[in-house]
Amino acid sequence: MLDIVLVEPEIPHNTGAIARTCAATGARLHLIKPLGFDISDKAVKRCGLDYWYLVDLRVYENLDEYFAANGDENLFLATTKAPRAYHEADMSAERVTLMFGKETAGLPQWLREKYRERCIRIPMISEARSLNLSNSVAILAYEALRQQGFPGLLGIGSMAE
Repeated sequence: MLDIVLVEPEIPHNTGAIARTCAATGARLHLIKPLGFDISDKAVKRCGLDYWYLVDLRVYENLDEYFAANGDENLFLATTKAPRAYHEADMSAERVTLMFGKETAGLPQWLREKYRERCIRIPMISEARSLNLSNSVAILAYEALRQQGFPGLLGIGSMAE
């Protein structure tokens, strides 16, 4: 099982794209408030998110509530400030959690410091500040799933017939 945690996401289109990745992979999506958008059924339908019913969505008031409910086992924090690249992390456990910060500020420093050894980054050129949040989630989610052997996912398409 893969858990994707977004801490205070701000941009609805990013979260929509991440929700689609979660729907396609069977990953759970955890949102930590405050959110920069509305996730009511009406708002989701207006955005054309017809796959939203496939998303196992959990919403929390704050990080304390999230950690009280889920703990921190096999937690990895995605940050451009990380001391190592994601491919060096062992994400092969049956359940892995990937945590991402808000688009404008990333994860809080206190959290990065607390889990310093669990911080991972996506390699990029030094002049690039960061990747789009939804792209970062997709890259790391599929790396974790690859290490787990893509549990429950189709490995072939209709061309294989």
